[in-house]
Amino acid sequence: MSEMVGEEKIRIVKIHDGTVIDHIRAGKALEVLKILGITGKDGNIVTLAMNISSSKIGKKDIVKVENRFLKEAEVARIALVAPEATINLIKDSKVIKKTRVELPETITDIFDCPNQRCVTNKEREPIHSKYEVVSRTPVQLKCLYCWTIVEEADIIAQFAS
Repeated sequence: MSEMVGEEKIRIVKIHDGTVIDHIRAGKALEVLKILGITGKDGNIVTLAMNISSSKIGKKDIVKVENRFLKEAEVARIALVAPEATINLIKDSKVIKKTRVELPETITDIFDCPNQRCVTNKEREPIHSKYEVVSRTPVQLKCLYCWTIVEEADIIAQFAS
């Protein structure tokens, strides 16, 4: 893949096996890495491109992670910070599956409610956190048990810790 920037060409190397997360809102790639727990310490090659020209969304970020295939819960987390992203699974240098990330109407058991008094945070209660999507841009969720509004920054902070 190459992109024209002025007179220069930017080359982003193809990966043999792994995942490409494309069409991330410009400036959000680092947040995607945080929520996936990617630090670079596991030895997998990670390619990060930020503020690349895009005919669809103006500017975008791209994350490529070699030798890692995302689980459904990880894709759901990406939807919280990059709802327009696409996930490409690569095997033998070919795209074997391409999916668009979707933020569902409700989100269950992906992260803890930030309200410590919420029933979902009580050890003796077998209740999982559940949120309704109030806004997609910016992402805002409402806990369906205590009605706490959760902002995108709160979500990212939880995955970063």
